[in-house]
Parts: sequence; C-alpha cells; structure tokens
Amino acid sequence: MISRSCPCGLPVPYGACCGRFHSGGGAAPTAEALMRSRYCAFVRQDAAYLLRTWHPRTRPAHLDLDPATRWTGLEILGTTGGSAFHATGTVEFRASYRGGSLHEESRFERSGGAWVYVDGDFPG
Repeated sequence: MISRSCPCGLPVPYGACCGRFHSGGGAAPTAEALMRSRYCAFVRQDAAYLLRTWHPRTRPAHLDLDPATRWTGLEILGTTGGSAFHATGTVEFRASYRGGSLHEESRFERSGGAWVYVDGDFPG
C-alpha cells in the first residue's frame, strides 16, 4: 500500500502527521505544527478541530466551511517563537486554493498547556 504525504506538506502520512492531532491522539508541540494541522483541517473540512484549537477569547460560535474550496498547498514563510520554550508565537504562511491564495501572519498562544490559534493579519 502506498502512503500519501499529509496535506500539510510534510513528507509523512496523514495518520502519523496531522491525523494524530485531529483524532485527539496528542497536541501539536509547536505553533508551526498547529498551523499545519489547522490547514490540514481546512482541507479535510474538520470544523470541530478548528474550533477546538481556537483560543476561547477569539473563537467564533461556529464555522461554515465552503465544501467547494479546494486547498492545494501550504507554504510556511516564517515563524517567531512558538516552540516548547515560548508562550506565544507567530507563523506567516501562504495557503493556496484553486483560483487563489491566502497570505496570513497568524498569532498563537498557549492555553491550558496547548497551542491555540488566536488571530491573524493579512500582510499587504
């Protein structure tokens, strides 16, 4: 059986990469790992995971994901902080989809010991 790489772009099968976070088998150890797993959740239309990994102070009540959106790739452009030794971090990324791309600098914080997405800016 041929294993496919995870949608987040790492050369690891989904189950050994973002899939373990999506299933609750562990928490992302860095802000970048959380960013990758959240991108993968968008690819897989996993709104529950996206909400679970969103900071309570900025989390929306619900998400309406567009099933017609076809995500095609993730490029990490830069990171600051976000390791096991930090309480905050940022990840700048470009997520491509059919017809365009999204460029964001996301902010992450630790909440209850786990990394969560806070919010982001869209660089000009």
